[in-house]
Amino acid sequence: MSAAVQHAALPTVPFGNTGMNITRVGFGSWAVGGGDWAVGWGDQEDRESIAAIRHAVSRGVNWIDTAAIYGLGRSEEVVGEALKDIPVSERPFVFTKCGLIGDRENPNDMPKRIGKAASIRAEVEGSLKRLNVEQIDLYQMHWPANDGTPIEEYWQALLDLKTEGKIRAAGLSNHSVEQLEAAERIGHVDTLQPPFSAIKREVGDKELAWCHRHDTGVIVYSPMQAGLLTGAFSKERVAALPENDWRSRNAEFGENLEKNLAVAEAMKTVAARYNVSTASVAVAWTLAWPGVTAAIVGARSPKQVDGWLAAATLALTPADMEEIGAVITKSGAGTGPATPSK
Repeated sequence: MSAAVQHAALPTVPFGNTGMNITRVGFGSWAVGGGDWAVGWGDQEDRESIAAIRHAVSRGVNWIDTAAIYGLGRSEEVVGEALKDIPVSERPFVFTKCGLIGDRENPNDMPKRIGKAASIRAEVEGSLKRLNVEQIDLYQMHWPANDGTPIEEYWQALLDLKTEGKIRAAGLSNHSVEQLEAAERIGHVDTLQPPFSAIKREVGDKELAWCHRHDTGVIVYSPMQAGLLTGAFSKERVAALPENDWRSRNAEFGENLEKNLAVAEAMKTVAARYNVSTASVAVAWTLAWPGVTAAIVGARSPKQVDGWLAAATLALTPADMEEIGAVITKSGAGTGPATPSK
Protein backbone atom coordinates (compact mmCIF):
# COMPACT_ATOMS: atom_id res chain seq x y z
CA MET A 1 0.00 0.00 0.00
CA SER A 2 2.79 2.43 0.89
CA ALA A 3 4.45 2.30 -2.51
CA ALA A 4 1.13 2.57 -4.33
CA VAL A 5 0.01 5.63 -2.43
CA GLN A 6 3.39 7.30 -2.81
CA HIS A 7 3.43 6.57 -6.53
CA ALA A 8 -0.09 7.95 -6.98
CA ALA A 9 0.29 11.06 -4.82
CA LEU A 10 -2.21 13.78 -5.66
CA PRO A 11 -1.81 17.49 -4.89
CA THR A 12 -3.31 18.71 -1.62
CA VAL A 13 -4.61 22.05 -0.34
CA PRO A 14 -5.10 23.43 3.19
CA PHE A 15 -8.50 22.52 4.63
CA GLY A 16 -9.42 25.87 6.18
CA ASN A 17 -7.36 26.20 9.34
CA THR A 18 -7.87 22.61 10.51
CA GLY A 19 -4.20 21.78 9.99
CA MET A 20 -5.17 19.08 7.49
CA ASN A 21 -4.11 19.21 3.86
CA ILE A 22 -6.56 17.31 1.66
CA THR A 23 -6.78 16.19 -1.95
CA ARG A 24 -9.27 18.12 -4.04
CA VAL A 25 -11.50 15.07 -4.32
CA GLY A 26 -12.55 12.76 -1.51
CA PHE A 27 -14.36 9.43 -1.43
CA GLY A 28 -18.07 9.80 -0.65
CA SER A 29 -19.68 6.87 1.18
CA TRP A 30 -23.40 7.60 0.93
CA ALA A 31 -24.09 4.78 -1.57
CA VAL A 32 -21.91 2.45 0.50
CA GLY A 33 -24.80 2.35 3.00
CA GLY A 34 -26.88 0.33 0.53
CA GLY A 35 -30.57 0.57 -0.27
CA ASP A 36 -32.40 -0.71 2.79
CA TRP A 37 -33.16 2.65 4.39
CA ALA A 38 -35.06 5.87 3.65
CA VAL A 39 -32.51 7.55 1.36
CA GLY A 40 -30.56 4.60 0.02
CA TRP A 41 -29.00 4.18 -3.40
CA GLY A 42 -30.17 0.67 -4.10
CA ASP A 43 -28.45 -2.63 -3.34
CA GLN A 44 -24.70 -2.49 -2.82
CA GLU A 45 -22.19 -5.26 -2.12
CA ASP A 46 -19.87 -4.50 0.82
CA ARG A 47 -17.06 -6.32 -0.97
CA GLU A 48 -17.32 -3.93 -3.91
CA SER A 49 -17.47 -0.91 -1.60
CA ILE A 50 -14.31 -1.98 0.21
CA ALA A 51 -12.53 -2.52 -3.11
CA ALA A 52 -13.59 0.98 -4.25
CA ILE A 53 -12.37 2.64 -1.04
CA ARG A 54 -9.02 0.88 -1.08
CA HIS A 55 -8.58 1.67 -4.77
CA ALA A 56 -9.26 5.38 -4.15
CA VAL A 57 -6.65 5.42 -1.38
CA SER A 58 -4.15 3.60 -3.59
CA ARG A 59 -4.69 6.27 -6.26
CA GLY A 60 -3.83 9.03 -3.76
CA VAL A 61 -7.22 10.18 -2.42
CA ASN A 62 -6.50 11.09 1.22
CA TRP A 63 -9.94 11.53 2.80
CA ILE A 64 -13.25 9.72 3.10
CA ASP A 65 -16.61 11.24 3.97
CA THR A 66 -19.35 9.15 5.57
CA ALA A 67 -22.18 9.54 8.11
CA ALA A 68 -23.77 7.52 10.88
CA ILE A 69 -27.14 7.63 9.10
CA TYR A 70 -25.92 6.07 5.83
CA GLY A 71 -27.41 2.60 5.93
CA LEU A 72 -28.06 3.15 9.68
CA GLY A 73 -24.38 2.63 10.51
CA ARG A 74 -23.53 0.26 7.67
CA SER A 75 -21.46 2.80 5.72
CA GLU A 76 -19.25 3.58 8.72
CA GLU A 77 -18.75 -0.14 9.37
CA VAL A 78 -17.71 -0.72 5.76
CA VAL A 79 -15.30 2.23 5.87
CA GLY A 80 -13.81 0.84 9.09
CA GLU A 81 -13.39 -2.56 7.49
CA ALA A 82 -11.77 -1.07 4.39
CA LEU A 83 -9.19 0.83 6.43
CA LYS A 84 -8.29 -1.72 9.10
CA ASP A 85 -5.48 -3.36 7.11
CA ILE A 86 -3.92 -0.05 6.04
CA PRO A 87 -1.10 1.09 8.36
CA VAL A 88 -2.27 4.00 10.53
CA SER A 89 0.41 6.30 9.11
CA GLU A 90 -0.95 5.73 5.59
CA ARG A 91 -4.66 5.92 6.28
CA PRO A 92 -6.81 8.68 4.79
CA PHE A 93 -8.57 11.22 6.97
CA VAL A 94 -12.06 10.08 7.98
CA PHE A 95 -14.92 12.58 8.17
CA THR A 96 -18.37 11.64 9.46
CA LYS A 97 -21.59 13.28 10.65
CA CYS A 98 -24.16 13.25 13.42
CA GLY A 99 -27.63 14.61 14.12
CA LEU A 100 -29.75 12.29 11.96
CA ILE A 101 -31.34 9.44 13.89
CA GLY A 102 -32.95 6.55 12.03
CA ASP A 103 -35.40 3.93 13.28
CA ARG A 104 -34.02 0.40 12.97
CA GLU A 105 -37.53 -1.01 13.35
CA ASN A 106 -38.74 1.16 10.47
CA PRO A 107 -35.61 1.85 8.40
CA ASN A 108 -37.54 3.42 5.53
CA ASP A 109 -38.96 6.17 7.74
CA MET A 110 -37.19 9.49 7.26
CA PRO A 111 -34.55 10.12 9.96
CA LYS A 112 -35.20 12.57 12.77
CA ARG A 113 -33.00 15.65 13.12
CA ILE A 114 -31.86 15.54 16.75
CA GLY A 115 -29.51 18.11 18.26
CA LYS A 116 -29.50 17.32 21.98
CA ALA A 117 -25.99 17.23 23.40
CA ALA A 118 -26.58 13.83 25.03
CA SER A 119 -27.66 12.38 21.69
CA ILE A 120 -24.57 13.75 19.93
CA ARG A 121 -22.33 12.29 22.63
CA ALA A 122 -23.94 8.88 22.19
CA GLU A 123 -23.57 9.16 18.43
CA VAL A 124 -19.87 9.98 18.47
CA GLU A 125 -19.16 6.90 20.58
CA GLY A 126 -21.04 4.75 18.10
CA SER A 127 -19.16 6.25 15.15
CA LEU A 128 -15.76 5.80 16.83
CA LYS A 129 -16.57 2.14 17.39
CA ARG A 130 -17.89 1.45 13.89
CA LEU A 131 -14.99 3.25 12.23
CA ASN A 132 -12.53 1.63 14.64
CA VAL A 133 -10.61 4.87 15.21
CA GLU A 134 -9.52 6.69 18.35
CA GLN A 135 -10.28 10.14 16.95
CA ILE A 136 -12.57 11.34 14.16
CA ASP A 137 -10.76 13.80 11.91
CA LEU A 138 -13.87 15.87 11.15
CA TYR A 139 -17.25 15.59 12.86
CA GLN A 140 -20.13 17.48 11.25
CA MET A 141 -23.70 18.26 12.22
CA HIS A 142 -25.54 16.72 9.27
CA TRP A 143 -28.59 19.05 9.17
CA PRO A 144 -29.99 21.82 11.38
CA ALA A 145 -31.87 20.17 14.24
CA ASN A 146 -35.67 20.36 14.17
CA ASP A 147 -36.30 18.90 17.63
CA GLY A 148 -36.25 22.34 19.24
CA THR A 149 -32.53 22.27 20.06
CA PRO A 150 -30.96 25.67 19.26
CA ILE A 151 -27.83 25.72 17.13
CA GLU A 152 -25.94 27.18 20.08
CA GLU A 153 -26.49 23.95 22.03
CA TYR A 154 -25.51 21.43 19.38
CA TRP A 155 -22.60 23.49 18.15
CA GLN A 156 -21.27 23.76 21.70
CA ALA A 157 -21.54 19.98 21.97
CA LEU A 158 -19.29 19.58 18.93
CA LEU A 159 -16.83 22.15 20.25
CA ASP A 160 -16.68 20.24 23.54
CA LEU A 161 -15.89 16.99 21.70
CA LYS A 162 -13.06 18.83 19.95
CA THR A 163 -11.68 20.12 23.24
CA GLU A 164 -11.81 16.58 24.65
CA GLY A 165 -9.92 15.19 21.66
CA LYS A 166 -12.62 12.84 20.44
CA ILE A 167 -12.71 14.81 17.20
CA ARG A 168 -10.00 16.84 15.50
CA ALA A 169 -12.21 19.39 13.74
CA ALA A 170 -15.89 20.36 13.91
CA GLY A 171 -18.10 21.37 11.01
CA LEU A 172 -21.61 21.99 9.79
CA SER A 173 -23.40 20.44 6.82
CA ASN A 174 -26.45 21.89 5.06
CA HIS A 175 -26.42 25.09 7.15
CA SER A 176 -27.14 28.64 5.94
CA VAL A 177 -25.09 31.82 6.33
CA GLU A 178 -27.30 32.90 9.22
CA GLN A 179 -26.69 29.59 11.00
CA LEU A 180 -22.96 29.79 10.29
CA GLU A 181 -22.91 33.25 11.88
CA ALA A 182 -24.73 31.98 14.97
CA ALA A 183 -22.26 29.13 15.40
CA GLU A 184 -19.21 31.31 14.72
CA ARG A 185 -20.19 33.59 17.61
CA ILE A 186 -19.61 30.63 19.96
CA GLY A 187 -16.57 29.06 18.35
CA HIS A 188 -14.95 28.84 14.94
CA VAL A 189 -16.72 26.78 12.30
CA ASP A 190 -13.89 24.70 10.89
CA THR A 191 -15.78 23.46 7.84
CA LEU A 192 -19.02 23.56 5.86
CA GLN A 193 -20.42 20.76 3.71
CA PRO A 194 -23.11 22.06 1.34
CA PRO A 195 -24.71 20.53 -1.74
CA PHE A 196 -23.18 22.11 -4.83
CA SER A 197 -23.22 21.27 -8.52
CA ALA A 198 -23.89 22.95 -11.85
CA ILE A 199 -27.56 22.15 -11.17
CA LYS A 200 -27.80 22.94 -7.45
CA ARG A 201 -25.95 26.24 -7.15
CA GLU A 202 -27.66 28.15 -4.33
CA VAL A 203 -24.62 28.30 -2.01
CA GLY A 204 -22.75 30.18 -4.74
CA ASP A 205 -24.65 33.30 -3.65
CA LYS A 206 -23.66 33.63 0.03
CA GLU A 207 -22.27 30.59 1.82
CA LEU A 208 -19.12 30.10 -0.26
CA ALA A 209 -18.16 33.76 0.11
CA TRP A 210 -18.77 33.62 3.89
CA CYS A 211 -16.55 30.57 4.24
CA HIS A 212 -13.84 32.19 2.11
CA ARG A 213 -13.82 35.24 4.39
CA HIS A 214 -13.76 33.19 7.61
CA ASP A 215 -11.14 30.61 6.57
CA THR A 216 -13.77 27.90 6.86
CA GLY A 217 -12.95 24.89 4.71
CA VAL A 218 -15.65 23.76 2.26
CA ILE A 219 -16.20 20.23 0.98
CA VAL A 220 -19.14 20.16 -1.40
CA TYR A 221 -21.32 17.11 -1.92
CA SER A 222 -23.17 15.77 -4.96
CA PRO A 223 -20.95 17.69 -7.45
CA MET A 224 -22.17 15.30 -10.16
CA GLN A 225 -25.78 15.82 -8.98
CA ALA A 226 -26.18 12.18 -8.01
CA GLY A 227 -24.87 11.02 -11.37
CA LEU A 228 -26.89 13.31 -13.63
CA LEU A 229 -23.76 15.18 -14.73
CA THR A 230 -21.67 12.13 -15.54
CA GLY A 231 -22.92 11.90 -19.11
CA ALA A 232 -24.12 8.37 -18.37
CA PHE A 233 -27.80 9.15 -17.81
CA SER A 234 -30.68 9.10 -20.27
CA LYS A 235 -34.46 9.01 -19.99
CA GLU A 236 -34.30 5.24 -20.39
CA ARG A 237 -31.78 4.76 -17.59
CA VAL A 238 -33.80 6.98 -15.25
CA ALA A 239 -36.95 4.97 -16.00
CA ALA A 240 -35.07 1.79 -15.02
CA LEU A 241 -33.97 3.02 -11.57
CA PRO A 242 -35.16 0.64 -8.82
CA GLU A 243 -37.68 1.73 -6.21
CA ASN A 244 -35.11 1.56 -3.41
CA ASP A 245 -32.98 4.16 -5.19
CA TRP A 246 -34.05 7.61 -3.92
CA ARG A 247 -33.29 9.14 -7.33
CA SER A 248 -36.34 7.40 -8.80
CA ARG A 249 -38.48 9.81 -6.72
CA ASN A 250 -36.44 12.99 -7.25
CA ALA A 251 -37.59 15.91 -9.42
CA GLU A 252 -34.13 16.41 -10.95
CA PHE A 253 -34.48 12.94 -12.46
CA GLY A 254 -38.11 13.61 -13.40
CA GLU A 255 -39.63 16.88 -14.52
CA ASN A 256 -36.23 18.64 -14.70
CA LEU A 257 -34.39 15.85 -16.48
CA GLU A 258 -34.23 17.40 -19.95
CA LYS A 259 -32.77 20.68 -18.68
CA ASN A 260 -30.20 18.84 -16.59
CA LEU A 261 -29.08 16.60 -19.42
CA ALA A 262 -28.43 19.73 -21.53
CA VAL A 263 -25.88 20.84 -18.91
CA ALA A 264 -24.30 17.39 -18.94
CA GLU A 265 -23.98 17.64 -22.72
CA ALA A 266 -22.14 20.97 -22.40
CA MET A 267 -19.73 19.37 -19.95
CA LYS A 268 -19.22 16.50 -22.36
CA THR A 269 -17.96 18.99 -24.95
CA VAL A 270 -15.46 20.46 -22.48
CA ALA A 271 -14.39 16.96 -21.39
CA ALA A 272 -13.51 16.03 -24.96
CA ARG A 273 -11.23 19.06 -25.11
CA TYR A 274 -9.23 17.83 -22.12
CA ASN A 275 -9.54 14.13 -22.91
CA VAL A 276 -11.18 13.45 -19.54
CA SER A 277 -14.57 12.12 -18.48
CA THR A 278 -17.70 14.26 -18.28
CA ALA A 279 -17.84 13.35 -14.58
CA SER A 280 -14.39 14.89 -14.04
CA VAL A 281 -15.53 18.15 -15.61
CA ALA A 282 -18.66 18.20 -13.42
CA VAL A 283 -16.49 17.91 -10.31
CA ALA A 284 -13.86 20.36 -11.56
CA TRP A 285 -16.67 22.87 -12.20
CA THR A 286 -17.35 23.03 -8.45
CA LEU A 287 -13.63 23.27 -7.64
CA ALA A 288 -13.30 26.36 -9.85
CA TRP A 289 -15.41 28.41 -7.40
CA PRO A 290 -13.58 30.57 -4.83
CA GLY A 291 -14.14 29.19 -1.34
CA VAL A 292 -14.46 25.54 -2.37
CA THR A 293 -11.67 23.44 -0.87
CA ALA A 294 -12.60 20.05 -2.28
CA ALA A 295 -15.46 17.87 -3.49
CA ILE A 296 -16.96 14.65 -2.17
CA VAL A 297 -17.39 12.17 -5.00
CA GLY A 298 -19.21 8.89 -4.59
CA ALA A 299 -18.17 5.56 -6.06
CA ARG A 300 -19.54 2.06 -5.87
CA SER A 301 -16.62 0.32 -7.61
CA PRO A 302 -12.95 0.90 -8.45
CA LYS A 303 -13.96 1.62 -12.05
CA GLN A 304 -16.16 4.50 -10.91
CA VAL A 305 -13.26 5.98 -8.94
CA ASP A 306 -11.13 5.98 -12.07
CA GLY A 307 -14.00 7.70 -13.87
CA TRP A 308 -13.70 10.93 -11.87
CA LEU A 309 -10.16 10.93 -10.51
CA ALA A 310 -8.89 13.34 -13.17
CA ALA A 311 -10.88 16.08 -11.41
CA ALA A 312 -8.21 16.09 -8.68
CA THR A 313 -5.83 17.87 -11.06
CA LEU A 314 -8.14 19.39 -13.71
CA ALA A 315 -8.34 23.20 -13.67
CA LEU A 316 -11.13 24.64 -15.83
CA THR A 317 -10.42 28.04 -17.40
CA PRO A 318 -12.70 31.08 -17.12
CA ALA A 319 -13.64 30.46 -20.76
CA ASP A 320 -14.69 26.88 -19.92
CA MET A 321 -16.80 28.18 -17.04
CA GLU A 322 -18.45 30.81 -19.25
CA GLU A 323 -19.22 28.17 -21.88
CA ILE A 324 -20.91 25.89 -19.36
CA GLY A 325 -22.59 28.84 -17.64
CA ALA A 326 -24.20 29.94 -20.90
CA VAL A 327 -25.83 26.53 -21.30
CA ILE A 328 -26.96 26.54 -17.66
CA THR A 329 -28.66 29.90 -18.22
CA LYS A 330 -30.19 28.95 -21.56
CA SER A 331 -31.53 25.60 -20.37
CA GLY A 332 -33.01 26.99 -17.16
CA ALA A 333 -31.49 24.11 -15.17
CA GLY A 334 -31.32 24.52 -11.40
CA THR A 335 -31.11 27.71 -9.38
CA GLY A 336 -28.31 30.00 -8.23
CA PRO A 337 -25.50 31.85 -10.03
CA ALA A 338 -24.35 30.16 -13.26
CA THR A 339 -20.73 31.32 -13.00
CA PRO A 340 -18.46 32.55 -10.18
CA SER A 341 -18.59 36.30 -9.57
CA LYS A 342 -15.62 38.18 -11.02
